[in-house]
Amino acid sequence: KVLLECLVDFNLDEKISTITVDNCSTNDGVVEGLLEKLDPATLILDGKFLHMRCCAHILNLIVKEGLDIIGEAIEKVRDAVAFWTATPKRVEKFEDACRYFKICGGKKLVLDCKTRWNSTYEMLDIALMYKEVFARLKKNSKGKEEKFPLPTPYEWQMAKDICDILALFSRTTEAFSGRHYPTANLYFQKVCEIRLALRKWLG
Repeated sequence: KVLLECLVDFNLDEKISTITVDNCSTNDGVVEGLLEKLDPATLILDGKFLHMRCCAHILNLIVKEGLDIIGEAIEKVRDAVAFWTATPKRVEKFEDACRYFKICGGKKLVLDCKTRWNSTYEMLDIALMYKEVFARLKKNSKGKEEKFPLPTPYEWQMAKDICDILALFSRTTEAFSGRHYPTANLYFQKVCEIRLALRKWLG
């Protein structure tokens, strides 16, 4: 009701082409309610395309489902990052090691939130910069074995492959989420890029 009143106040109720919202039942109800109150003659194909699902939200759901399946492949990397970010002393020791081995990524290690795939992408992207630091810290523990898990070469490669995949989804989501430029014109091109990438990854 409030949304309709706002549209009427600004004389926009007869100028709507589509309404883009996240995929949830509440939004479905809102759009259905608006359709009942708007004049169908002013809508494209009588309002058939009034309700548009948010592409960024759909991408988010796709990536989260994918990570649920392959998430175990990066557990060792997550455990290593968790170890070196657990206390200020460990963070300091890790940063000292970066300076000593002259490996400067320019960013601090961050532990991801499992419910936010973009944070997983950020964690992997930064951890991969310091792959050698993890290995050297394990090797140079002077006989005292550090109690952090070191990913195997295969696990590092899996982390890199997953990071590369997430990078494409991250760039696409950022493009779709822009606020200072039109985004509808980007949709087809970006979805085609993802489609081609999926076919390549399957091959």
